[in-house]
Amino acid sequence: MTTAPTVPLTAALALADDALVLSHRLGEWAGHAPVLEEEVALANIALDLLGQARLLLSMVGDEDELAFLRDERAFRNTQLAEQPNGDFARTIARQLYFSTYQHLLHSRLAEGGGPFAELAAKAVKESAYHRDHAEQWTLRLGDGTEESHRRMADACDGLWRYTGELFQPVEGLEVDLDRAESEWLTSVGAVLHQATLTLPEGPRSPVWSAGLGRQGVHTEPFGRMLAEMQHLHRSHPGATW
Repeated sequence: MTTAPTVPLTAALALADDALVLSHRLGEWAGHAPVLEEEVALANIALDLLGQARLLLSMVGDEDELAFLRDERAFRNTQLAEQPNGDFARTIARQLYFSTYQHLLHSRLAEGGGPFAELAAKAVKESAYHRDHAEQWTLRLGDGTEESHRRMADACDGLWRYTGELFQPVEGLEVDLDRAESEWLTSVGAVLHQATLTLPEGPRSPVWSAGLGRQGVHTEPFGRMLAEMQHLHRSHPGATW
């Protein structure tokens, strides 16, 4: 009789919170996307991420309690995932950075045979689509008009400082993050080059202002987003739908 591998709490929450928070951010585009096709695409990506978050949270507790009753400092998502949508270019830059990372991560977790292998084997197909969606829009905006190029360049530069945290060690996450980071830099660099954009040169090392999301230190916009996300559940404790 085989025993299911123990699910490490810290790693499960880190993966779940990334997916949950980014799902909520993408959901904020509902009714505001630039074209109808993107209304559907962003909603589908948000739902994929929400599904991943639910499975991960359910591995370590009650998914509703963990999503809606934890305080800000108890969330373990990266600061990149919580960044506001901004204009469409900023959302795409955030998606390019995160989905490239998530696809690499899912690929390795699916091969590793650990507690997240089964989930990752399914999620890798979703993250591949998310990555392709972000790459195609990066190319369209970067190699588009003068204005779209400027906005995409500004977005990539502005979010660059949050990317180093993606590859910091997480307790219970058995992945070669150094190798993943190297592949991430190569992949993102190739996409930006094809989009006539330049790989940002600013610092990516976790510092006080950008790199402690895994430890529960979040940027100011996250508190407002969390209050909105949790408002209904907290306003009607014990309610059923």
